[in-house]
Amino acid sequence: MSDITWEENVDVQPYNTFNVPSTARWLVRVQNISNLYELVNSTRFHNTRHLILGGGSNILFSNAQFDGIILKNEIQGIKIQSEDDKHVTLRVGGGVEWASLVDYCVQNDLGGIENLSLIPGTVGAAPIQNIGAYGAELSDVLVAVEAFDLDSGQVRTIPKDECELKYRGSIFKETLKSVMICAVIIKVVKARFYSVNTDYGLIQDVLLELGVSTPTIRSLSGAICLLRRRRLPDPKSIGNAGSFFKNVVCDESIRHSIECVDTNTPFYHKPDGTSVIPAAWLIEKCGWKGRQFDNVGVSSRHALVLVNLGRAEGCEIAWLAELIMRDVQARLGLLLTPEVNIIR
Repeated sequence: MSDITWEENVDVQPYNTFNVPSTARWLVRVQNISNLYELVNSTRFHNTRHLILGGGSNILFSNAQFDGIILKNEIQGIKIQSEDDKHVTLRVGGGVEWASLVDYCVQNDLGGIENLSLIPGTVGAAPIQNIGAYGAELSDVLVAVEAFDLDSGQVRTIPKDECELKYRGSIFKETLKSVMICAVIIKVVKARFYSVNTDYGLIQDVLLELGVSTPTIRSLSGAICLLRRRRLPDPKSIGNAGSFFKNVVCDESIRHSIECVDTNTPFYHKPDGTSVIPAAWLIEKCGWKGRQFDNVGVSSRHALVLVNLGRAEGCEIAWLAELIMRDVQARLGLLLTPEVNIIR
């Protein structure tokens, strides 16, 4: 008897935070590794295009039809793998909501991912783009990834050093796309041995506003949640996928040429000698923040966020993204790169 169900002609609008309509030819809910073994041994799987879907928070279906199989990662579980006086190592199912994992750590006074509070999506998607926010990244706590290779039908444990983590990228986004991340192993720190990171952006201002003089893991998480809610629209109210574009990493020569255009250009300097220019600043500099076009627009809160104003189709959002990319390149000579995975 089969343990998997092939759902046909599935409306994926509820499964993407842009809230755009699209129909998948098939959808299979993956709840354990046994489901994957059965799946890869089916003729239909090998003859059909497939897409792995987590929380749908970093994806844009640009067509009305996805003529393939969506594998929806619903593998659950948060388990303590090991523990010592200072650290706790957790094994977390790929289908667990990232926000639920952060809540678990915060409630248990475990530090390391509180700066990543309220990031949408699933744990299994987190290593793909090495999620990060407010001065922290998944790479700070990652130990290893347990992945199912859809080509070979084998489970692989991939240590952090082999994940090729970088700014909003990894081996899973480049050369190892044919795996489903079944579990992520992270090492977090017990509160009494942990110092919170409040150095990034407006964190200290918000803590001061909240009357917090000695931040804890919990109070910092609360401040981050407040910051995100103020800056980013709630996908439940306005369809969006958070930051649509990556920040621009440039060398010294490009930095100097941009400074010739505007001496007030904000830069964040990296240890390797490169600089990061906030993509939001570039987009706002070109006048896109708050602009609307029928069903789509750029958020008035944050220039990096493209929004579905009600009845947008994916192709309209992709069209707007392309307009912005062309304009920024024409005006400033810099090419923006989408952070969102656009499915064509």
